[in-house]
Amino acid sequence: MNFRLHLFELEDQPWFPHIFRQGMLDFLRFMISKLGAYGPAIPLLEDLLRRSGQTHFTDLCSGAGGGIAGIREALSQRMNVPVRVTLSDRYPNLGAYEFLQDQSGGLIDFIASPVDTTDVPPQIKGVRTIFSSFHHFRPQQAVAILQNAADQRAPIGIFEGGGKTWTELIIFLLTFPIIILLVTPFIRPFKLSRLLFTYLIPIIPLGILWDGLVSLFRLYNPRMLDELLSRVDTPPGYTWRSGIVGSGPGRQVIYLLGCPEN
Repeated sequence: MNFRLHLFELEDQPWFPHIFRQGMLDFLRFMISKLGAYGPAIPLLEDLLRRSGQTHFTDLCSGAGGGIAGIREALSQRMNVPVRVTLSDRYPNLGAYEFLQDQSGGLIDFIASPVDTTDVPPQIKGVRTIFSSFHHFRPQQAVAILQNAADQRAPIGIFEGGGKTWTELIIFLLTFPIIILLVTPFIRPFKLSRLLFTYLIPIIPLGILWDGLVSLFRLYNPRMLDELLSRVDTPPGYTWRSGIVGSGPGRQVIYLLGCPEN
């Protein structure tokens, strides 16, 4: 797809009830974790950490922390050190973050106060990541995120699951209605409300399908990312690269990496 439509996502709307948003984010976290959607991007993030001399990164726009536990574990195995992660969001999902913190033995922690991704406070230092969230931002906001990282000379890795193809769209529409119904009972932590609003009053499945469709249209492909970079005042000694890693539907990841040169 060589076009981008910035349609509205339900989870972005302040009027959308938290109970439905939480159910949708829990499903996203479960699927990303089980499918290992960001597996192809692990070597890229490992390289970014090594180039920066870091074993810790701060994840921005963490949502419900989808996939972050598996990403952290994979990095720890590859780097032979316990990699640590700090989750953050403009609207912190404290329940999900506390669950991940407990499950990781404290190797995943979080910032409890809101963090604006377009204006990250300078006291939040080190490598930054954004998984599955960059498409939420309009071009002007996206440029502000990149400019903020470059100005603070903060390494940043932006990763979006998918290759923005028509094949992915067709597979999504044909398979996800069934997948949602099959996997919901296995999502943890267990919530009775999730079952109610999946099977009896199917607001969560409809929300997942709508937001998933819109997300695909919102994605920035590498060409679009390069267009955003043309609007960034990149300081000397800071470099960018973008592309797609992985192959096949569901195994591609669009990425954008920024890093100060040593």
